[in-house]
Amino acid sequence: MLRTSHDHLYILYNLIAKDFKIRYRNMSLGIFWSLLNPIIMVTVLTFVFTRIFNNPAIHSYPLFLLIGLIPFNFFTLAWASGTNSILDNAALVKKVRFHREVIPISVVLGNVIHFLIQMVLLMGLMVFVGQGVNRYWLWLPVVLGLEIVFACGMALAFSALDVYYRDTRYVVESANLVLFWLVPIFYSLDQVPREFTILYQFNPLAAVVLACRRIFLDSMPPPESLLRNLTLVSVSALAAGLVIFGQMKKRFADYL
Repeated sequence: MLRTSHDHLYILYNLIAKDFKIRYRNMSLGIFWSLLNPIIMVTVLTFVFTRIFNNPAIHSYPLFLLIGLIPFNFFTLAWASGTNSILDNAALVKKVRFHREVIPISVVLGNVIHFLIQMVLLMGLMVFVGQGVNRYWLWLPVVLGLEIVFACGMALAFSALDVYYRDTRYVVESANLVLFWLVPIFYSLDQVPREFTILYQFNPLAAVVLACRRIFLDSMPPPESLLRNLTLVSVSALAAGLVIFGQMKKRFADYL
């Protein structure tokens, strides 16, 4: 049984490394696929919403889209792959005794690597197009860190549920599809009718996107109320995920 924190860090590191190697094995473009996907999405959405639906109200629309897509894509991929993580590592769970929480967390952290690569691309583009660097970029580790905390909580809870209820992954896929429309990715919050803005106040993904746009495009810090709600929801999700996972992991062996 793995007993020390060093042992658990060792297995965490190896799980992250394995995920990274498997994802880009035998791919000619390698890590550049993590950059190509958001670029393709931005190109398509920009064409649809500026040429077909004629939405010229938003300045620098490709950047506006990219700032929304990158954190959204990270969360949906981390949540979906985290949900599958225990079943995908069933052999390891049955053979080695260690804190099972390491598995879904390692999957989320593996996706953080690609997330950071895309954020570096975004920062480079901001400088290239003349937006420049501002001091409020120092808020980015806080905002993105809270999103990672939220993703870890959701991965913990749903990976445990997926062991007992194998259709959980399909629920997550459907939820991610709904989230694409409920997060202001290709539209601004100003375009949402006032009676529906309550749907966005405690939506952590919407909060992350709005905070990033405020930092990058407006050169202003995220509003305190937004950060407060994001912190509350993210920490609560992590706590709930740990409790749910801790209760359900006791019978994993019976269902794997």
